Amino acid sequence: MQPVEIKVRDNGPYKVTGPIRLIDVDGREFELPDDGRPIVLCRCGGSATKPFCDSSHKANGFESCERAG
Repeated sequence: MQPVEIKVRDNGPYKVTGPIRLIDVDGREFELPDDGRPIVLCRCGGSATKPFCDSSHKANGFESCERAG
């Protein structure tokens, strides 16, 4: 089984690759593609499809470029 990888993208979403389950606050599971494609999660707060990214960060000027220490 491949490991899960979460990549922080400069000024953009989190890119999640690997087998995961995404659960909401009420314990319900989000439907995810089961074809192995990565998913992207919003971190700018502007997406209309939260928790998924809809590229709103490009229009709202979101900036964040974290680096591991």
